Amino acid sequence: MTNSNDITIIHNLPVALSKQVASLPPLPGVYQYFNKSGEVIYVGKAKNLKKRVSSYFNKQHDSRKTAALVAHIDQLKWIVVENESDALLLENNLIKQYQPRYNILLKDSKSYPWLCITKEEFPKIFKTRSVNKKIGHYFGPFTSAYTLNALLELIHELYPIRTCKLQLTTNSIANAKHTTCLQYHIHNCLAPCVGEISYTDYNKLIDEVKEIAKGNIKNILQYLMDEMQQLAQKMQFEKAEQLKQRYTALLNYSTKTIVVTTTTHSEIDAVGFYLDNTVAYASLIHVKHGAIVSGYTIELHTKLDESKEEILQLAVDTLREKVNSSAKLVVIPFDIEPFNFNNNSYQTIVPTRGDKKTLLQLAQHNVMEYRTNRYLQSEKLNNSHRAARIELALKQALNLTKAPHVIECFDNSHISGTSAVAACVVFKNTKPSKKDYRKYNIQHNDTSAANDYASMQEIVRRRYNRLIEENATLPDLILVDGGKQQMQAVHSVVTNELKLSIPIAGLVKNSKHRTNELLYGLPPKAISLKPTDTLFHFLTHIQDEVHRFAITFHRDKRSKKQIDSQLDHIKGIGDKTKQQLLLHFKTLSRIKQATFEQLAAVIGNSKAKILTQAIKNSNE
Repeated sequence: MTNSNDITIIHNLPVALSKQVASLPPLPGVYQYFNKSGEVIYVGKAKNLKKRVSSYFNKQHDSRKTAALVAHIDQLKWIVVENESDALLLENNLIKQYQPRYNILLKDSKSYPWLCITKEEFPKIFKTRSVNKKIGHYFGPFTSAYTLNALLELIHELYPIRTCKLQLTTNSIANAKHTTCLQYHIHNCLAPCVGEISYTDYNKLIDEVKEIAKGNIKNILQYLMDEMQQLAQKMQFEKAEQLKQRYTALLNYSTKTIVVTTTTHSEIDAVGFYLDNTVAYASLIHVKHGAIVSGYTIELHTKLDESKEEILQLAVDTLREKVNSSAKLVVIPFDIEPFNFNNNSYQTIVPTRGDKKTLLQLAQHNVMEYRTNRYLQSEKLNNSHRAARIELALKQALNLTKAPHVIECFDNSHISGTSAVAACVVFKNTKPSKKDYRKYNIQHNDTSAANDYASMQEIVRRRYNRLIEENATLPDLILVDGGKQQMQAVHSVVTNELKLSIPIAGLVKNSKHRTNELLYGLPPKAISLKPTDTLFHFLTHIQDEVHRFAITFHRDKRSKKQIDSQLDHIKGIGDKTKQQLLLHFKTLSRIKQATFEQLAAVIGNSKAKILTQAIKNSNE
């Protein structure tokens, strides 16, 4: 399963589970395995969900534990996230919630660290692993303690905020109950305890620190970059390297988890939504204390002309019930009734910016991934249905008597009449049948402007005379890479000369060399097709394939001809040697660039000496 767009049924797996594995996206996220009882037995994270989960099922496992896990998997679910940090946090929360039997439970028995800014008149800033909203405002969680420590160190360097445990109030300061400490004298604190900085000015600094904690650190990063450059100019490379480590850590911090504050709501739901004709898709992301803890996606099929607001309302209620959410705030993409009022004990909001907007975008991302995977399943796991639809569409578009199961397409290629070649590609049941592809060297010597039509007639004549002689199956449809004149040239051979009743259509490209229209009939007329139609994409694929096949053959022939023409006059280099050189080096330029040793490895020392000297003389 190397191609992220391929869907392959994995052998020895239940069909439903195999389809789930096959439809995974190549994105970061968290996956959950369930047994037949619906119990979560394993939770894991991945940079690439498709590769990671597929690895469980496409090889034998030496570990008895892993083999036992795979044997008990009945179904899986996954949640797409923005980055590895989000995946790590979500995995941690799900493991704590479900205690899966195959996970190493509570690896270090600790939760992730947070940055706390206390709710005092003169706040303190510190690191903690417990959250108590009565004490302060919390930012995080952080997947790396080093990142948080670097952030705290930078904050204290840029903002000399107090670190003492004094209970400072404006009254205690006014009554001179405190004295300065060492931190003030070494310029690490602004000494609010003795009134060296006012309550207003001190809290302005705290507001700036909150912006940094929220990830608004562009100015801080610029400051660090300037400092690094100044230190480098002063040859103080060791200090510059220390600042570089902080700079890198802050960059990582700026891409941490989606939700960065719990100051307003301890729990939030974000619901993404997409309506596709009569099918709606909705995905919920549940956030608790600043981290994503669960997610769920559903598909709803409409029966009447329900409005999108009605469908979203039902989706929100259904999803919240699925994840047993008690969040008081639900982030949604558009308003639903009642607008921003309490509804079933929760409030809705349509964000326009900030963390909630980012969280909504993640929910929308999950919706689109789910929809895409459902589409891929229906299209690629049911190739016979897809092929039948395309063939039926082509039959109806051209008003054919039967669906075209076998389609052959022709194209020719040359440069000013030289090295003229042609190609035929064959599609069976809408799939390329490469064993039936054919290449043709043009045999006629016509170098006039009409040689394209003569070439087309020659290869069509040779192709179908051969099929008739061998009593082989003839195509249901012939496609020509070209316009009206190419179609008429083919028609004169197939219909008039060979007396075959095979429909002939033309594929015309625009000035940008892209498929533009389909021609059919006598005289040929354009068939209306939308560029978004599946049939249009299918015909484009055929035209691109025949052009690729023809042009590749032409390049190979031209390259061989160039080598032949320039090597013909070298005494001691015969046809067999030229063939060896062409097979190995492919082009003349590569032969000329090859070293003596590389040439000798192919044609031997004596001939390599002859060829090397000839190339040298030619260059001189």
